[in-house]
Amino acid sequence: MSDQKISVAASPAVPAAAPKHRDPLALVVRFQSLIGLVVVAIGGIIFSPRRHGQILFLDPDNIANIVRAVSETGIIAIGMTFVIITAGIDLSVGAVLGLSSVVTASMMISGGFGLIPTILAVLIMGIVFGAIQGTISTRFRLEPFIVTLAGLQAARGLALVVSGNQYINISYGDGPGLAPPVFAILGERLFNNTVPVATIVFIVFAAIATIVLNTTRFGRYVFAVGGNERAARISGVPVSMVKISVYAITGFASALAGIVHAGQFNFGSANDGMGYELTAIAAVVIGGTSLFGGAGSMVGTVAGTIMLGALANILQLNNITPAMQLLATAAIIVLAAVLQSLVRRREGLGR
Repeated sequence: MSDQKISVAASPAVPAAAPKHRDPLALVVRFQSLIGLVVVAIGGIIFSPRRHGQILFLDPDNIANIVRAVSETGIIAIGMTFVIITAGIDLSVGAVLGLSSVVTASMMISGGFGLIPTILAVLIMGIVFGAIQGTISTRFRLEPFIVTLAGLQAARGLALVVSGNQYINISYGDGPGLAPPVFAILGERLFNNTVPVATIVFIVFAAIATIVLNTTRFGRYVFAVGGNERAARISGVPVSMVKISVYAITGFASALAGIVHAGQFNFGSANDGMGYELTAIAAVVIGGTSLFGGAGSMVGTVAGTIMLGALANILQLNNITPAMQLLATAAIIVLAAVLQSLVRRREGLGR
């Protein structure tokens, strides 16, 4: 089939196809993550504690702590964006992070593997794990929710087997039982000790994912499958392969986050990453990616990730309990979902 036919199938997801008189609510939804980030930043400045007249929220070290804290969930959220645009979901990402951190630590400490073989093996493991889930869901037409929920349990179980339900501490040096010292760079900061290396990994991965989603044929296929799977199939889009690929990407992202996690905290644990899947999904939804599929952006996901991190930070600075942080996050997620639903309802009434 020609590219022209493919673009027709994907057209519901292209902003240029919007009506001349754009619904103001649709504009809010489209830029909700950026609007939310600005609102949270302003609130942070207003309500931030002061020390010697300085706003703690704007302290460079505090800003660095925010972006470092969200780097792992941000990496996962980037992969999750591909899946949710296709109207799927992946609940296994946090467990795959835990498995990846355990395998990373085990290979270097117990197996004596070098840095490059370890990283390649863990990333391939993540890709294969995600691809298997995508294949099962697509081949047997099972709901991704069920398949990835089973994947969550499988990844946790494998992590427990590999680790023996023990923390695997990472010590650095030359010789048996020691990891290559260069791996410790993942826990450091560059550029005058201001920018965390984990944040750099997050930004680079987000930039690559943005290019893939917005400028490649595969990116158009992702939007087409999420916008109208039947029309995409008729137009010649390899729907099954696209679905399998997005889960492989999410598996890769989870494995990458697991490597970063092991490098930042110098250990691997089967319990690492618990709840990360919910935070990642929240960042994607707040970032404007439609839970119904067919629309979304990496820029929005990055903004949503940072917004959640900034919100948690300002609440912590004011000694707000973790329970209130969870409630605030839940309220934001519900609001974002409600706005998406209202926009879809208006578009449906206008047809």
